[in-house]
Amino acid sequence: MTAIADARLLPAPGLVIRQTAALPPQDDLDASVDLLRGVASGSIPEQRVVRLLAPAPTVAMSRRESRMPGYADARAAALRHGFTPAIRPTGGRAVAYDESCLVFDVISREDADLDPTHFFARAGNTIVDALCELGLDARLGEVAGEYCPGEFSINARGVVKLIGTSQRAVRGARLLSGMLAFGPVDRFVAVLTEVNAALGLDWDPATFGTMDTEDPSLGRDSVEAALAAAFVS
Repeated sequence: MTAIADARLLPAPGLVIRQTAALPPQDDLDASVDLLRGVASGSIPEQRVVRLLAPAPTVAMSRRESRMPGYADARAAALRHGFTPAIRPTGGRAVAYDESCLVFDVISREDADLDPTHFFARAGNTIVDALCELGLDARLGEVAGEYCPGEFSINARGVVKLIGTSQRAVRGARLLSGMLAFGPVDRFVAVLTEVNAALGLDWDPATFGTMDTEDPSLGRDSVEAALAAAFVS
């Protein structure tokens, strides 16, 4: 965690960590689990932690995908497009992101027996409310054909997927991770098309949403501040 800096201590129950340098992709994903375990054990005293980062180019795939027959070809496709393949600690399907994206983790100290559907819905609505306050037409729900499909994706206008979320639980805490793209999407569409084809998974490239299309005047700092405030207040 040495590359993580500018942690801003807030009155309990929240801690915001703005990671100032990208770690190697697998290390960045593993850092999410380190925070999850720290919150669960109490070594991190805050009830909730939000981590915000601009990651290195990564295609994060699930452990389930790593057991698919086309996984080796999917890894090779990611590397050809300049993305490092890595295994995500949460569920879901392949996600591509780079330094132009905002990746965030939200770790909450709570009973791991909490219904994961309820946790997804609660967090998803929190994100939607924060984006709507910024003026976006954000909605909770899956867009047909989206990458890494999920009932609790955050979409724009009911047309494109803006944020996908995934989670992991340990005794005493839960982790929610998400990604929002800010720049052009051509690079992500190209790599996800090949990766999903290798894994035998269908998707519609037209459903990949980005802030560059929805509201290019809305800066990354504003979105980061809105998400941090929504989860730690």
